[in-house]
Amino acid sequence: MTKYNGWMCLKRRHLWHVVPGFGGSIAAVFSLAVLLTPSVAQEAATTQVAPAAGESLNPAPERRPVFVDRTADFGLTIGSGPVAWGDINNDGWPDLYAGGAVWINNLGMNGNTPPAFTRIAAPGNGLIADLNNDGIGDLVSISPIAIYIGHLGEDGMRFDKLALPELPETVCRGAVVGDFNNDGFLDVYFGGYENWEKQVTYPSFMLLSTQGAGFSLRIMTSEHRSRGVTACDFDEDGDLDIYVSNYRLQPNLLWVNDGSGDFSDKAEHFNVIATSEAFRGGHSIGACWGDFDNDGHFDLFAGNFAHVDSRGDQPKNRFLRSRGPTHGWTFEDLAECGVWYQESYASPACADFDNDTRLDLFFTTVYADASFGHKNYPVLYRNTSGDDAWSFADVTDGSGLEKLPPTYQAAWADVDGDGRLDLVTAGRLYMNVGTSDAQYLGVRLQGDGTTINKQAVGAQARIALPDGQILSRQVELGTGEGNANSPILHFGLGSFTGPVTVAILWPNGKTQSVVVPAVGRTIDVQYADESEDGWPE
Repeated sequence: MTKYNGWMCLKRRHLWHVVPGFGGSIAAVFSLAVLLTPSVAQEAATTQVAPAAGESLNPAPERRPVFVDRTADFGLTIGSGPVAWGDINNDGWPDLYAGGAVWINNLGMNGNTPPAFTRIAAPGNGLIADLNNDGIGDLVSISPIAIYIGHLGEDGMRFDKLALPELPETVCRGAVVGDFNNDGFLDVYFGGYENWEKQVTYPSFMLLSTQGAGFSLRIMTSEHRSRGVTACDFDEDGDLDIYVSNYRLQPNLLWVNDGSGDFSDKAEHFNVIATSEAFRGGHSIGACWGDFDNDGHFDLFAGNFAHVDSRGDQPKNRFLRSRGPTHGWTFEDLAECGVWYQESYASPACADFDNDTRLDLFFTTVYADASFGHKNYPVLYRNTSGDDAWSFADVTDGSGLEKLPPTYQAAWADVDGDGRLDLVTAGRLYMNVGTSDAQYLGVRLQGDGTTINKQAVGAQARIALPDGQILSRQVELGTGEGNANSPILHFGLGSFTGPVTVAILWPNGKTQSVVVPAVGRTIDVQYADESEDGWPE
């Protein structure tokens, strides 16, 4: 691996121009090399003529997804706890933290030659995050709550437990990692759940980094029984906000960040409680942020377990559409949008699995047999939304994901670098082998480790397409209930072959643009000091 002009590069094949701001109109200030995923790199760049007004870049034929279980082939034992993708050894390929181990992804080095993964014993279950900005992943365990610092040497990988301040007794089902006070180091929010037999509500708390050396404790709330936790700078003001899914018909929380790491719950103000008439809240288990309508702003899907019986018609799942800056960043409740009712829906995860530009949804269930003898199964939904309405179609049948067992696991990553997102769920790794005629671009953002945390957690990236769509993705560590998608951003581009401009909003509110002449590959982009302030108006 070679370092060139601040980029870590596998192969130097093209020179690109990095331009401050979002317009791309300023002259290039320096050239950078690219990180190409070897198995998918394309040598030739072609440019597609912009479509006529009203014409979409989404391919006309509707492609059926196909997923194949490769768990045994890859030698994986995933278990039933949380699943998280992350690049533990900083080689540009997503590794998996699950089943009491970190599974190092060798596909980038070995291709199809075994072993596909190497198992490293690891304590706990939770998330991979570079907490001290040394370029090596650390472990955030939610069960039990602990922090383990990763070390990579000649003898391989090891994890040392970090001393923490005295923590309150709690039970945690979900956590999220982000630089919540913008000091350049990652912090952790742990959601506190319950002891049902004793009717105890456990506190939720935050561990704030002390410049990567340790953590200080901040209690957030002791009034809510939290499940999944996820974060997003939904109002694009340069600081991460936190969404908490609460159970037992309690209202969900939206912790809005004031920029210094102080939070206030404004879920009601922004209309994201995710409930229905006559209920204060739902049985929310997990939620996921995503730009479902390609308008450049992050929307929210809240997953609700819901009884429909003598206890009432409880709040069901909600798509919450961002109304953007013109409406004060409030959300419109669009209800289910085609997500049909099952009692035991649990952990959602969104991704563009068919590369048609639109974010789709995988949604788990946790009862095999629900009330009144109804079978429940996880569902794969394809985003079929048009200009006038949001809609999601069940495409599970024939996908290879039919009749999966109960599970809280759902996390996406392009495991083999072929441009198709793969899924870990129900203790299995399902590789996406569907048709690959649609284009894509992977983007791996890197902070400088001083101003911006090394993993660029909290950064957002946009691609504007000729048909008017603005695709948005974010680097996040925490989705659904206790899971994490790959931090490598994935843009499905439909039939568009480029060139594209990737605009980046860094966690400190600075923006940067990168002109990409050809797609069908994964690139690295490092934070540049020449970045400008905020998205352009």
